Amino acid sequence: MEFLSSLGRGFISSDAIWMWAILAAQIVSIAIILERAVALYMNRRTDQKALAKLLAEDIRSGNLEKALKRSESLGKTQPLGVVAAAGLQAALDMGGKEEIQLKMDEVLLEESSRVEKRIGFLAMFANVATLLGLLGTITGLIHSFSGIANANPAEKATILSNGISLAMNTTAYGLIVAVPALIMYAILQNRASRLTDDLNKAALNLFIQLTYHYESVPSKKKNVRA
Repeated sequence: MEFLSSLGRGFISSDAIWMWAILAAQIVSIAIILERAVALYMNRRTDQKALAKLLAEDIRSGNLEKALKRSESLGKTQPLGVVAAAGLQAALDMGGKEEIQLKMDEVLLEESSRVEKRIGFLAMFANVATLLGLLGTITGLIHSFSGIANANPAEKATILSNGISLAMNTTAYGLIVAVPALIMYAILQNRASRLTDDLNKAALNLFIQLTYHYESVPSKKKNVRA
């Protein structure tokens, strides 16, 4: 409790600006953690390869229109649907294999950036909180030593100890903010990497299916028209 009380006094000291700056970094960090946790753990799943198998069945049968409709429906909630729809549309437009790959790669890049967005800011805010804590401590010590220059010798020790105590609060609070932010950065980055790898593998599987059966699609259309 004494530690928390000491931190509380840090917000009303002469160097409180650094404590409030660290608090601002903490609020932003918590907001990013909550938003990314919901986006990566609740709204995203690591079963994109299973979804790819459903689309692969339609592709192997040459029914690209059905696969496109299914992928557009999946695209409302799953990133693989958006990637598959881009490749399937390119195949239906009689684009070459390179066009199919480019269309899918373009969407994959967009989806990967959505997964990883804002995670890097956690590491930045952790470093900022630590540096602000050190800066607050240094400025606090400067003020403390300046304050005892003209003080009564009997009071110097008390003034100095109180000043140092308040100054060290900024470093402690900066570390309190930085450590959880760095831990969550590692956790969320690992989750983002797993989601990206799963999506890339599923997209590669669909690309292989599309390119393998690509030559048969135009001929099947001609047979249907005949």
